[in-house]
Amino acid sequence: MDPVMDMDQTTVSTRIVRLSGARLIDGTGAGPVEGLTLLIRDGRFAYVGPAEGCPDVEVDDDIDLGGRTVLPGFFDVHVHFLMDNNGDFRNRLLSNFPTVTVFERAQRMRETLHAGVTTVRDLGGIDAGYREAISRGLIEGPRLQVAVRLMSHTGGHADFRLPSGFDPCAILEPFNELADTPDEARLATRRLLRDQADVIKICASGGVNSPSDQPEDEGMTVEEIAAVVEETRRHRGVPVAAHAQGTQGIKNAVRGGVTSIEHGYLLDDEAIDLMVERGTFLVPTLSTFHAPGQDFAASAAAKKQRLLDVAMERLSEAVRRDVKVALGTDSGVGAHGHNLAELAHLTDIGLSPLAAITAGTRTAAELMRMDADFGSVEVGKVADLVVCQGDPIDDIGLLADAANVLLVMQGGQVVKDSMPAAIG
Repeated sequence: MDPVMDMDQTTVSTRIVRLSGARLIDGTGAGPVEGLTLLIRDGRFAYVGPAEGCPDVEVDDDIDLGGRTVLPGFFDVHVHFLMDNNGDFRNRLLSNFPTVTVFERAQRMRETLHAGVTTVRDLGGIDAGYREAISRGLIEGPRLQVAVRLMSHTGGHADFRLPSGFDPCAILEPFNELADTPDEARLATRRLLRDQADVIKICASGGVNSPSDQPEDEGMTVEEIAAVVEETRRHRGVPVAAHAQGTQGIKNAVRGGVTSIEHGYLLDDEAIDLMVERGTFLVPTLSTFHAPGQDFAASAAAKKQRLLDVAMERLSEAVRRDVKVALGTDSGVGAHGHNLAELAHLTDIGLSPLAAITAGTRTAAELMRMDADFGSVEVGKVADLVVCQGDPIDDIGLLADAANVLLVMQGGQVVKDSMPAAIG
């Protein structure tokens, strides 16, 4: 089984659907176009253009959008369906029946899909069985890539052993892989690939929630990270995502060859230069500074607050210098289903509303290596789309409220319908 390639497959509708009266933001970076018609056949876009040019075919569903905005289905390239807030990791996950935990995760996936996010990357905490369950239609959720477990060194960001000796990760498997040499990192990568990880998540710096380090601390070494990347090269070039908040950790990760920097709060000018030179993606996860209900421990909250001002300044500089930005929220630190609030946060670091939308569609699809089929509304691509109330270019914040997401289609199938008029 090839988990990366399997991710590009989707169950699609065989029905023919026509959507008319659309105001289209197609995800390519082009501006909105009014009065378009979209024809979907066998789960893919068969026509996108003026009404008068649409093929005259018998359709199964004819949807008049009345000028509402159509966008591609959104991506969130950094979530953790494991939990709903930091307190879950310390409390509820340790006392839940495992069966209840499974159903809670399924509910989070459904809420995320209904918020307009049709594809996600879970960067640690759930196994590949959830991907399989969604693919087989057993549960409703976004198309899914999984990292399975986080990799760090002993005492690093993914090592949650407490001074008492209690290790919650021993109960909450799958969660971490500890590796302290290049050879151990290579073996850990092989275990993750064996367990069908679509992406390898490594910790190149300390973090806010980890009990034994600070965000500025270095994590895995350049040599260890390079060993991970080299091992993935031998297995179809599976992407490597780096948790990296501190300056040196970011540079170590980029030099080691990772695909994306997750967070990137303290990146300096040299790190920006390296990312531009190597085409490394940046996933700022700004929602972690703003999302309600995060329930940080006091020490973690102090770390987060210390980072805020400098992070906004440095991330803005990365945007100004054209580092590639993809939308990711770190949902799980805060509640799921509010993912598209990240769009407005991206405008706070200098992206235009249109560029923020592109970060959550085409650019995110490129990062997940799915852009051949997803990420934009174009003829031949899989028909993942969102219909929203209002104009997100004029008010990008409206997409933060799932109530403004009226219709969601995934592979040409309607998975959410809150349109005022019934589908005919």
